Amino acid sequence: MAILELNQVKKSFGTGHKKVEALKETNFQANKGELVAVIGPSGSGKSTFLTIAGGLQTPSSGDIIINNQNLTALNEKKRSKIRLKEIGFILQSSNLIPFLTVDMQMKLLDKVKKGNMTKEELEQLYEDLGIGDLRSKYPVDLSGGERQRAAIAKALYSNPSIILADEPTASLDSDRAYEVMELLKSETKNKNTTTIVVTHDIRLIGYCDKVYNMTDGVLTLEKEKQAVE
Repeated sequence: MAILELNQVKKSFGTGHKKVEALKETNFQANKGELVAVIGPSGSGKSTFLTIAGGLQTPSSGDIIINNQNLTALNEKKRSKIRLKEIGFILQSSNLIPFLTVDMQMKLLDKVKKGNMTKEELEQLYEDLGIGDLRSKYPVDLSGGERQRAAIAKALYSNPSIILADEPTASLDSDRAYEVMELLKSETKNKNTTTIVVTHDIRLIGYCDKVYNMTDGVLTLEKEKQAVE
């Protein structure tokens, strides 16, 4: 079942001779339980694709459908509600607040998302991601891999339908990168969510069910296969 669709989506910046087509006409579909990679070099349009898919930018034309809801037909207040409920974001910088412990970060998120996860569910999330012993630590006291696991916990809070990850392994060595991808794969399959990883790191594509290539704003399906077991 399709959980996210982009139908004839385009994104341009500027006008006239300064107009730049960051995303040419794009059709995309991701289903429940799929881990999808979008690969390509810097400046190819990957981040534009991700921010549009997550409702952070509006397209110049076309439709974004999330759980049968057309984001482009909604006002910003309604789009914001859908983002909070349906989407978890993982950024390459980990997006952790430096002066809050891991536990405090989750408590703040609980207030923003209005208590969508019980204490028992949060404890299970900590256990699944192996960060229960990190809850009292600040981001500066965590390794790169630990910070990313904490960032994944934030993204998975309240069980969103879609996880959008922007270069989640960019600052990690191979071992930590594979660890993060194993976690994302496990959570995707166990919770039947949809995860889209935007990356230039070809080490990661073996974990994915589908691999798309982005070149100069053009998205092309490169491979469709079973994820690595």
